[in-house]
Amino acid sequence: MTAVAVITDIHGNLAALEAALRRIDDLGIERVYCGGDLVGYGPHPSEVCARIAERAIPTIYGNYDYAIGRDLSDCGCAYVDQHDRELGQLSVDWTLAHTDAEAKAFMRGLPFDLRFDVGAAHVHLVHGSPRKVNEYLFEDKPPRLYERLARAEDAGTLVFGHTHKPWIHEYGGVLFVNCGSVGKPKDGDPRGGFAVLEPDGAGVAARIERFDYDVDAVAREVAASGLPAEYADKLVVAA
Repeated sequence: MTAVAVITDIHGNLAALEAALRRIDDLGIERVYCGGDLVGYGPHPSEVCARIAERAIPTIYGNYDYAIGRDLSDCGCAYVDQHDRELGQLSVDWTLAHTDAEAKAFMRGLPFDLRFDVGAAHVHLVHGSPRKVNEYLFEDKPPRLYERLARAEDAGTLVFGHTHKPWIHEYGGVLFVNCGSVGKPKDGDPRGGFAVLEPDGAGVAARIERFDYDVDAVAREVAASGLPAEYADKLVVAA
């Protein structure tokens, strides 16, 4: 099959990653790429890294991977208020302490971006944006931003994540595809998600595939792990 799956923002949620990979296998998709943020917020950072490495999935680093792989205490995340900032720092501290040396070394070796083809079309994969790993490309940002990014882009399809909110739109002849999040959605739908890209003439047709997994069980794991209990709640309501 010529389709490609792009997963991103797994965030230490091993059960969601395994469910995503099962769904991808069920769809008969053999090529998988990962847009980063393997760790953070979830209870299984080392196991997620090991699974990605075991499957030999081409992967780029997210802002969280960059920080944790280098033992940095700043994940480059944006926070709404001081409460969220304090919660975020607890997550960083926990993840630094619970990610093994092998996983950190794996993340240090990841590139900023990847380029690949879907049929005859060129695809550019980044985490946040082509400009910065932690730039948030939300769907409701002004069209002129995306038109400016399109003018600078040499691929016909730009694929990214980071916001945990999926969307697909064409600007300036470039198809923008936000994959959403495998392990920590924020669009009100607690199911995990990933992007599927298929050849469409000289271009790409993209869709977001959603999948079920045992969100409640992972939320209980988060609550029992020592991570902030609010992260368990956010998994269930996908906030």
